Amino acid sequence: MYPDLSYILHALIGTQPDNAFSIVKTFGLLLVLAILTAAFILDREVRRKEKEGLFKPVKIKIITGQPATLMDMLLNALLGFALGFKFFYIISNFSDFQIDPADIILSGKGNWPAGLILAAIFAGLKWWEKDKQKLDKPQEKLVAVYPHDRIGDITVLAAISGVIGAKLFAIGEDLDLLLSGQVSFSEFIGQLLSGSGLAIYGGLIVAFFVVFFYLRRKGIPPIHFMDAVAPALIVSYGVGRMGCHLSGDGDWGIASDLADRPSWLSWSPDWLWSFNYPHNVLERGQAIADCTWRYCKELENGVYPTSVYEFVMTLIIGLILWSLRKRIKIPGMLFFIYLIFNGMERFWIEKIRINDRYDVMGFQTTQAEFIAVILMIAGVIGCVFLWQRSRKAT
Repeated sequence: MYPDLSYILHALIGTQPDNAFSIVKTFGLLLVLAILTAAFILDREVRRKEKEGLFKPVKIKIITGQPATLMDMLLNALLGFALGFKFFYIISNFSDFQIDPADIILSGKGNWPAGLILAAIFAGLKWWEKDKQKLDKPQEKLVAVYPHDRIGDITVLAAISGVIGAKLFAIGEDLDLLLSGQVSFSEFIGQLLSGSGLAIYGGLIVAFFVVFFYLRRKGIPPIHFMDAVAPALIVSYGVGRMGCHLSGDGDWGIASDLADRPSWLSWSPDWLWSFNYPHNVLERGQAIADCTWRYCKELENGVYPTSVYEFVMTLIIGLILWSLRKRIKIPGMLFFIYLIFNGMERFWIEKIRINDRYDVMGFQTTQAEFIAVILMIAGVIGCVFLWQRSRKAT
């Protein structure tokens, strides 16, 4: 496995791990790639729908030559504070940052004096910048803004709200430990502010509602945007899952024995059926002989590499949705088909994944299984409703 970039470089060119490149974690790298992949696919689809006339530009008023407003300076101060708060803390605790960058970045740890000083500097720079551009009489003009012009904002908004949602849902799984006293309140808050523990469905649900309200506010038809984003969501999810696999972050399956592999799969590589995740980022399992690097453990027994299975399935689903996107003329239908496929894929994979199970109405289920069923039901109901509505309209 490749817990960070230094291990990838070792595999490619033979350099030793644990060098300066160790700060670039493989999962984070693939997560960024997943976000960029989603943005690229979404941009193509939105532009296509604009050409079809499904998205219209919105005229917005821009005023130039105004002095800096209080909100301008506050926003710039907030950015300066975030940079100073984290950057100077990272510099003084660089060895900890190398071990787990996400734990530092997503935590409440930071340098308060540096944050406040940089906040004041950034606020002053914004005032100075606006003051240079100030006109005796500010000018107003109308500009046309297309939905594809907002892809960057939507991507950032979805990424931030998605991480928050994923974190909240993951914390929700441990809420019973807090209520039962097995975990202290300080430990619970520490987990909330740490970089570990993300539930993908929590991210999707929270990001969906946040982006939905943003689209409504900006005058972008959500129903057409949902169709445009469907292929992007499933493909980027698969890219993210490869980050899980390559880093060995624990999203693997139950124990699997090569002896149980069906004869019709005898052509497949052994690791595709049973894998030990050597050098996994969680450092789970037994020590690897003669390993002197930082991540020197592998699982004692092979497990199903479920992240690879999900990657393959999401690519197949993505290709299906991509091939259907021009054929389906009912607005919203493609998105609900995506929900059905997404739920089916996750429900199946949960059968061979390691996950906490809960008693729901007499059934033992995982959080992901429960949400997957809801998504499938919502997808079916949505497709039937839209199909019936389109028939009545014709």
